[in-house]
Amino acid sequence: MSFTIAISKSRVPFKKNVWLIIFTIVFLFVWVNSLIGTTDMANWLLENALTFIFLFFLIITYKKYQFSDLSYLLICIYLCLHVYGSKHTYAENPFGYWLKDAFNLSRNHYDRIVHFSFGFLLAYPMREMFLKWLQYPRWVAWLLPIEITLSISGFYELIEWAVADLFFKAQGDAYLGTQGDIWDAQKDIFLAFSGAIIATTIVSLVKKIFKIHEDS
Repeated sequence: MSFTIAISKSRVPFKKNVWLIIFTIVFLFVWVNSLIGTTDMANWLLENALTFIFLFFLIITYKKYQFSDLSYLLICIYLCLHVYGSKHTYAENPFGYWLKDAFNLSRNHYDRIVHFSFGFLLAYPMREMFLKWLQYPRWVAWLLPIEITLSISGFYELIEWAVADLFFKAQGDAYLGTQGDIWDAQKDIFLAFSGAIIATTIVSLVKKIFKIHEDS
């Protein structure tokens, strides 16, 4: 009897994650809109190369591993920020220009926002992956997102240099978006690194204040 019940339960279809469906629809809308309204198709394709890789990773791992709704929300926000930047190029982003005019800034800072968001928004999903998927110790799961953010940011700047200076020189300025700042790469790396540190610090404080304990 118990065996029959176990089999019947195993046949129950997997409950759909409504929030994940909503996040997916929102992202796809923003992504398609960025493609339709792009002012530079070559730059859009270059900027979205990593988006395709990221989505491929999420899709092939979903059957075995799923993130929490919070992590999917953070991932969705980051991807939306990134693909919106690819619509007009980061240096020519309309929201960045609005911030520039509103706060009397020296340049279009949209690229700075996205680099910071890389660390700030993705540190928690990375921590969750190391903690729950790979069963790493908690201190490792806290430290690795910060280290990986720093490493990926540095590696990404090398990719930008290679793409802009070696392979697609015609798209160099649009892709890099340095806007005349010789320290643009270093500042981008620092912002992503700082974002990861701030995110992990906030989560640590929240868990400590509200006495939230984890099993792993």
